Amino acid sequence: MKNRLSAFLTAVRFLTILPVPWGTDRDHHYFSTCYKYFSVVGGLIGGGALLLTWTTNFFLPQPLLCCIVLLYLAAISGFLHLDGLADSADGFFSARPRSQILEIMHDSRSGAMGVIVINLLLLFKFAALLSIPAEKILWGALYMPLAGRCAIVATMAWLPYAGKEKSLGKQFYGQTTWSSQFISAFVFCICGLFSGFALMFFACVSVVLTSFLFGTWCRKKIGGATGDTLGAVCELTETVTALFFAIYFFYPAQ
Repeated sequence: MKNRLSAFLTAVRFLTILPVPWGTDRDHHYFSTCYKYFSVVGGLIGGGALLLTWTTNFFLPQPLLCCIVLLYLAAISGFLHLDGLADSADGFFSARPRSQILEIMHDSRSGAMGVIVINLLLLFKFAALLSIPAEKILWGALYMPLAGRCAIVATMAWLPYAGKEKSLGKQFYGQTTWSSQFISAFVFCICGLFSGFALMFFACVSVVLTSFLFGTWCRKKIGGATGDTLGAVCELTETVTALFFAIYFFYPAQ
């Protein structure tokens, strides 16, 4: 039980900026197992986003509310996943061979492609949230971070690690087991009890679809996944989830 708690807290420290000081000196022992709790952390982030959305919806216009939700979702992880998306975009759109793509992704500086992709992604997220009825945005805020972290686990389950052996991402790239998928499914089911089956279904579809399509592209470009591409698949899945929700709420109104 103590090991599970330590692994969970390691996942919290890695995926969020929340100050959880207990057991930090033992994090290196749990790097390769804490991924099992990524979905739980995603659910907690989503719960915070839901609460934030519900409270601010009473006194803020919807466009400003959407901006605050996007700021929260990006800032709660220290902008880690957006940085991974930018690095992945710089590498994948560079038209270079695999070895050079990995070198470009390893460079901490963001190029034009990374900046363009981040701006487009945030624009699509904002437009999708703005298209959802104000009283329903809280469900998008709940499922977006949950789906994004589940996509990380799903991608790790079927793609080998392609980055440098001594990189940070490699330390977290454990031997993914069925238990991690079960935990993800369990968290989805819990959320589905409150939101309804339809929204849970679309969030699950976004995880499977995005992780498969982007993962296939990663395998083709670099032979697997890296820490940067795992951050990228998280951001992309959040966006696809928001788009699915926007379409779902749009058509019943017609």
